[in-house]
Amino acid sequence: MTLPSRLPGGGAPAAAGERGSSLADILERVLDKGVVIAGDIRIDLLDIELLTVKLRLIVASVDKAKEMGIDWWETDPALSSAARRDELSDENERLRHRVAELEGRSDER
Repeated sequence: MTLPSRLPGGGAPAAAGERGSSLADILERVLDKGVVIAGDIRIDLLDIELLTVKLRLIVASVDKAKEMGIDWWETDPALSSAARRDELSDENERLRHRVAELEGRSDER
């Protein structure tokens, strides 16, 4: 995703030493390199921990995330139809097993 610069002078890209960057250039760099923002919020009352919130935010392209070993969206049933099918298959198998157990017990009576 390379966009031409909108600087005067025929739209030539900015020279290497210049500071001018478009929003698209910045976004491209952030997605290419990735950014991690981490922080913790902790609420104590009289040395008793009431609440701890751990915040982790990663901004990166899908390719960069996969390169870092992050691919949770592929196994999340809410985001992936393949994961949803796998989850349904697993649930069906568990239910069939449970029904077989219950039918086996009713036959013994």
